[in-house]
Amino acid sequence: MGRLLSLFVCLGFAAFSSVAHADHSWGSYHWGRTANSFALKLGDNVSSAWDSFLTTAAKDWTGSSVLDVLVVPGGTTADPKKCRPTAGRVEVCSASYGGAWLGVAQIWISGGHIYQATTKVNDFYFKAGSKYNTPAWRRLVMCQEIGHTFGLDHQDENFSNANLGSCMDYTSDPDGPPSNEHPNSHDFQQLTTIYSGHTDGTTSADQASARNVPPPAMNEIDFEGPGQWGKLVRSTRGGRLEQYELDFGSGHKIFTFVIWPDEEDRGRGKPR
Repeated sequence: MGRLLSLFVCLGFAAFSSVAHADHSWGSYHWGRTANSFALKLGDNVSSAWDSFLTTAAKDWTGSSVLDVLVVPGGTTADPKKCRPTAGRVEVCSASYGGAWLGVAQIWISGGHIYQATTKVNDFYFKAGSKYNTPAWRRLVMCQEIGHTFGLDHQDENFSNANLGSCMDYTSDPDGPPSNEHPNSHDFQQLTTIYSGHTDGTTSADQASARNVPPPAMNEIDFEGPGQWGKLVRSTRGGRLEQYELDFGSGHKIFTFVIWPDEEDRGRGKPR
């Protein structure tokens, strides 16, 4: 995102570039499925201030020919700040997480398949008087973080160039024109590339199938800062873009891709 965006995003595997990505997926990571079109549930653990933006993002992404996105009651509503994952779906949470990032997405991987994910939106920045507390910023952040959990990367990582009309594009002006508040046709084409080329022997987008996949330790970690993200495997743009990998062995991994803001936009500074 742009200089106005303090963003912490998980899951980056593509090279950091300043031009639009011809292929904006994260390698081969994807949800396992037995058909070329599948349903994925988003657990609603967000406050009423976010409900309409979650609903809009789900409706937007269902515009893909390979994906049907369903909003269901959340599995971590008792403590959305922890935002614990649920096997076979994406838990979407809102809370005041402090002044480090604006939004975050995480994926849990086993053998190349995503089998659970979380998205968090940070009310620390989305509050009265904040420059981020606008419908355009809320739509962009919710849309992008959910898009990451499907296996999508950013189309563009240049903060200052013209908007591409996609929520997967960095920007300092989500209103545009064009607006960066929704997916565009290139996002849908990329999802088709990821999900229509093959099928898998099982589905990971199902709680019963995915429940016994991870080692128990993978669900017991609090991901509040770099100390819980594992090994730093990439850092560029003066540390603004960082990629972490937490490896549990036997093909079980959690990926974290962090976008840090400029110091002037951070509420408390970058934790170390």
